[in-house]
Amino acid sequence: MTERPTSITLISWTFVAFGGIALLTGLTGLADPAAAERIAQHPGEFWLTQAIRILAVVSGVFMLYGFSWARWLLVVWAGYHVVLGAVHSPFQFIAHSLLFGVIVYFVSRPRASAFFRGTRRERRDLPGSAL
Repeated sequence: MTERPTSITLISWTFVAFGGIALLTGLTGLADPAAAERIAQHPGEFWLTQAIRILAVVSGVFMLYGFSWARWLLVVWAGYHVVLGAVHSPFQFIAHSLLFGVIVYFVSRPRASAFFRGTRRERRDLPGSAL
């Protein structure tokens, strides 16, 4: 079995943490009357944003278990944010582009690819693994 690279562990936990924090922060806006009113005016936008945050958490969790589709979900997620950043401001575009480059670099390195090629049986054998 191939050991999980440290870079994959760090990226995965970063997206689990920040995605979870963003998700909870967005949901606490429902308790604020002014924010709840804005959400009520654009509910589709609010729930789309929450779904995108959930995708960050999902990709982080499943990358920890070595699922290859999760790393590509994270690449797509980051690519979406590059496009979103281009719409908002040059700074956001540059920041998200750099983040995208870092993610693509680390998830496509040979050690990461070897880790993601592991079998389903090997993933179940990871310490603390419930999958």
